[in-house]
Amino acid sequence: MQKTIFITGTSSGLGKAAARLFQSKGWKVIATMRNPEKETELNQLENVTLLALDVTNNQQVEQTVADTLRLHAVDVVLNNAGYGLIGPLEALTGEQIATQIQTNLSGVIQLSKAFIPYFREKRSGVFINVTSTFGLLSFPTCSIYSATKFGVDGFSEGLFYELAQFGVQVKVVAPGGMQTDFTGRSLQGGIHPAYQQLIDKVSEGYSPEQVANYTKPEEVAQIIFEAATDGKGQLRYVAGKDATALYNERLEAGPEAQAQKIKAQFML
Repeated sequence: MQKTIFITGTSSGLGKAAARLFQSKGWKVIATMRNPEKETELNQLENVTLLALDVTNNQQVEQTVADTLRLHAVDVVLNNAGYGLIGPLEALTGEQIATQIQTNLSGVIQLSKAFIPYFREKRSGVFINVTSTFGLLSFPTCSIYSATKFGVDGFSEGLFYELAQFGVQVKVVAPGGMQTDFTGRSLQGGIHPAYQQLIDKVSEGYSPEQVANYTKPEEVAQIIFEAATDGKGQLRYVAGKDATALYNERLEAGPEAQAQKIKAQFML
């Protein structure tokens, strides 16, 4: 029987790569994005349905999920929509902070809440929530972004326990650096003269040379597909060599030792 996945944030990057991969594996894909009328690739693929969805609009989230479930039997929900907000806290506006939280964290919570009754009643289903290496540890200028991604990780773990009794799985995929527009269009933030040296040093990690070494979104999409189909009760999937190295260091050395190492790395 053909399976169906509902994906948020499919206009570019990892979301689009995941949509293409699942479609190529014979799945029906419900691909959501804020402006589907601008999409020129996914709308050409068989078994892909494009829907408008802004995950910060709770009313639209509820309506889109309800409309979807009237027409489709959904097996997997991939909470992928999000963007990067990088900069020292003093440089960020209240609006930037609120929008980051609404998109990266509240959007995941509200969409999951809308799907839970459906999965609970049929006693099956998989939630896959995309976090980040910075949802497992943090770096300077990533305080608010990490707050959202740590939040998604903690939310997912709590939900993992809550829904197990109903046969519903919750999984987290935590990528490291990816060759996507995260370092371009998705990367927002601010500058502050008191932190300029620190900003410059952190920015070295987003140089074209560094980005060329990042993991391709297609590789992370493969890990998402594995999480969706492996039948394991595994909670976290760390994706990418850099993410794996940093996470293993945290597990082996301990969070405090790693925090001290990162602080020393960025001391000016």
